[in-house]
This record gives sequence, structure tokens and C-alpha cells, in this order.
Amino acid sequence: MKKLIASLVAGLFVAGAAQAADPVEGMWQTEVDDGSYAYIDVRPCADKICGWIKRTFNSNGEYASENLGKMLVINMEPQGNNHYTGNVWRPSNDKIYIGKIDLDGNTLYLKGCVAGGLLCSKQTWKRVSQ
Repeated sequence: MKKLIASLVAGLFVAGAAQAADPVEGMWQTEVDDGSYAYIDVRPCADKICGWIKRTFNSNGEYASENLGKMLVINMEPQGNNHYTGNVWRPSNDKIYIGKIDLDGNTLYLKGCVAGGLLCSKQTWKRVSQ
């Protein structure tokens, strides 16, 4: 009987942990920027959400960019309704911008803004995997 109860408790704990995953977590493909695109691994970093460059591609296929492993999505905080705010890094000019993410299913809308959010550049990312 004790084993049965322990198994049920463990099962509930695992189910609860699986449900606790943030919907933005997963692998995302960026748009082409300056001739290249990347796969970004988005996952928790402490109590925020971050994204690291995991794979890079250009017109010749996959290549080993000097940016592999660098953080592109920086300290995004959930704001509710699949909206996040934080910072984003653009590798092509090595600048960090005010970042905004809006998630709609398997599509992620990312903005990098300056001037308090008045001027923004945006990309639409597609989910590669969860």
C-alpha cells in the first residue's frame, strides 16, 4: 500500500512539473538576418526566460558561427497572456535592445526596440520543437 501511495504522489509531482513548463520554451527558428538564421533554445534562466543560439545556418547550410552558445533572448519576464518583456541581442551589430515577445501557438513574434519602444525591428519565429 505504501508503494502505491508513493507511486501516486510521484506521478502527481511529475505531472505537475510537466504542466509548469512555460509555453514559450522550446527550439525556435529565427528569420534570416544578414544572410543567416539560427535555432534558438528558449528555456528558464532563474525566474525569467532566456534563449541561446544552438545552431546557425546560411545559404550553404549549417555552419559553426562564432555566436554559438551566446544568449540572444535575455531575461524575458512573463507579463500574462503569452506576452513577455526583457531584452534581445542582435549579433550583426552587437547591440542589446528592449525586447518584447508575443506567443501565438507555434509562432513567436519578437521585437527589438529603442527610444522607449517607439522604434522597433521585428521578426517572426517558428517553433522547431518543444
